Amino acid sequence: MHAPAPHTLSLRDYGTSRGSHAHDHFQVLIGLDGVLEIEVEGRGAGIGVGEAQVVAPGDRHDFAAHGHGSVCLVLDTTHAPWARCAERAPAGAPQLHALARYLAHCLKQPAQSALALQHGPALLLEAWNPAPPAVDRRRRIDWQALAAWARARWHEPLTVADLAAVACLSASQFAQRCRDEQGMGAMHWLRRLRLAHARELRLEGMGVAETARRTGYRSPSALTAALRRLDS
Repeated sequence: MHAPAPHTLSLRDYGTSRGSHAHDHFQVLIGLDGVLEIEVEGRGAGIGVGEAQVVAPGDRHDFAAHGHGSVCLVLDTTHAPWARCAERAPAGAPQLHALARYLAHCLKQPAQSALALQHGPALLLEAWNPAPPAVDRRRRIDWQALAAWARARWHEPLTVADLAAVACLSASQFAQRCRDEQGMGAMHWLRRLRLAHARELRLEGMGVAETARRTGYRSPSALTAALRRLDS
């Protein structure tokens, strides 16, 4: 049996009659209904609903279904990357099964599903072994430690560059990370932090003048106005 094209998708019903053959291309079988009993080079397995197997080129395989038979989505392909899937179960089984069901539906109305059927083989390979999630290798910002550092320096005119230097980032990198991770600009974050500290001190009973001095406000009236805006 030879694959007529680099990729051929089909929907196959297997009955109780036993079959046996080998072919010179990969064959990918994904169970949609029933159980297909298959023995590949003496190794037996069953392909149930949502299960899958790759038969490598040249491997003789015997197969038969029991009971009411079995339905499988079958991909005959010469695409070499399927070799790495032949010895292991799919990593993305739920995605693979959902995709197989969709492609089975497309095969029943090929004229309306030409694009899906064209890209189906590549999508099946991707779903079999999905790429791992991207690892965020960016330098981690310890926001709690950075906040503590800033709280000890309210008497200084802190800038984005100062914060970025502590985080070992450039000013532009820090500004973007602040927007991404804190949901606001760096100076807005710094003002919010300063005002939150001032409010804590006031709630502890500290006077307005001393609170303004400790948190770097230019005057008690400036602090009072800022607290009023926060509460409005």
